[in-house]
Amino acid sequence: MRFLRVILLVMLGGCLVLLSVANREPVTLRLFPNGMTGYIPMPPPVEVPLFLVMFVCMIAGVLIGFVWEWLREHKHRARAVRRKSRIRKLESQVTDLRKDQDSDRDEILELLE
Repeated sequence: MRFLRVILLVMLGGCLVLLSVANREPVTLRLFPNGMTGYIPMPPPVEVPLFLVMFVCMIAGVLIGFVWEWLREHKHRARAVRRKSRIRKLESQVTDLRKDQDSDRDEILELLE
C-alpha cells in the first residue's frame, strides 16, 4: 500500500511539474475591472506566472472543500458525541445494577446458611 502511495505521489508531482513548465507565461492580476479605476482607489496590478495562479486556485478549492465538508458533517459528529455519552451513562447503570444484584445474592446466600 505504501508503494502505491509513493507511485501516486510521484505521478502527481510529475504532472504538477509539467503543468508549471507549460504555463510559465506571466499574467496580470487586478482586484477590480479596469472600468472601476476612477471610483475606487485600486492596488496596482500584479504580474505572476500562470501556473502560480492555477496552484493557488487549486489549493484554495481544496481548503474550501475541506471546510465545507467539515461544516456539513457537524450534525453527524454532534450525534456521535451524544450517543457516546448515552452509552457511557447506560454502561455505568449496568455496572451499578450488577453490583446491586451481586450484593442481593450474597444476602440471600447468607440467610440460607
